[in-house]
Amino acid sequence: MENVKHGIDLPGAVSNRTRLAVRIDTKDGSRGEYIGGNDTMFGQARLTAKALIGYGALERELFYENIKRDLRKTDRMGVGVFDNALWDLAGKRVGLSVSELLGGSRGRLPAYASTWHGGEGGGLDTPEHYSEFAEECYELGYRAFKVHGWKDDNPRREADNVLMLGKRVGDRMALMLDPGCHLRTFADALLVGRACDEANFYWYEDPYSDGGLSNHAHRKLKQMLKTPLLIGEHVRGLEAMANLLIAEATDFVRADPDFDMGITGVMKIAHLAEALGLDVELHAPGPAQRACMSAIRNSNFYEVSMVGPSRGCFTGDFYTCGYSDALDAIGKDGCVAVPEGPGLGVQYDWGFIEKQTLEVYEHRLDG
Repeated sequence: MENVKHGIDLPGAVSNRTRLAVRIDTKDGSRGEYIGGNDTMFGQARLTAKALIGYGALERELFYENIKRDLRKTDRMGVGVFDNALWDLAGKRVGLSVSELLGGSRGRLPAYASTWHGGEGGGLDTPEHYSEFAEECYELGYRAFKVHGWKDDNPRREADNVLMLGKRVGDRMALMLDPGCHLRTFADALLVGRACDEANFYWYEDPYSDGGLSNHAHRKLKQMLKTPLLIGEHVRGLEAMANLLIAEATDFVRADPDFDMGITGVMKIAHLAEALGLDVELHAPGPAQRACMSAIRNSNFYEVSMVGPSRGCFTGDFYTCGYSDALDAIGKDGCVAVPEGPGLGVQYDWGFIEKQTLEVYEHRLDG
């Protein structure tokens, strides 16, 4: 992954990101594939791989229920990559896309540009540079723009950035702010939130250092602001998400097929949100996210995440089919396409992947 360093956009800098690559093979020759997640999931992923052996390839609901119980002392984040691969396998077996299996009807999804965090020394280092980059994204076709601000203790700079963006592009783009839980106190979150109110932001996401977990604190913040809150990226699973929503601690709902026990878990959260009359916004980009969003009525924008002026690509370059989540990959209509091929509709460069592999874990029915 080029042009990034420590999570900020810096021209010429380089860093690496570890992903999990999953292949599931069945006796009839079917194969499911998926690449996603991160290295923090690896321990749970090993347990999940071992537990999956012996299930029917289409028994996703049964496996979901059992592995949810078996991993009850963890956050279950190692499950999603396997569930996504099972959906890929199911689609390939019957010659349909996962979007079609889910009943999807949207072939193109409105996208928002979701920036790197701000930093010093170039890229996104001042409010002026954020506004200039928002203008650039608008020219590319984006009609929505999300800021990941600075990771320092300077809520006034965050507020100034919000107000400048509102003046520069607020009449043309839906604007979002995600401090990534880096504001230190409730008072800081309130100060920046009131700037979001003034600039008419679309949503305000995971503002401060509770870690995005306190129902009480976010309900209080929600009561004091008019900007809708988006909380839930760090809340794992259907039942915990239900508690968040029943506590009225968020306005929008978050879901992620890598983090929330796969496509199966995401669709459960989406149906929960629909039953409560709320919208669900999928976290991060990827073919699983696109398939889910194509089948979710109550979802507004697809996240093209961690982008900046230097054009570094957060998701990695391991596709051979032309699929991309780079900044420039959207159409002039501001949308991305939902893959139409069987399964998740993408092909991986396994030769490239195997050259980059750090560790292999394999489990077979025959031992």
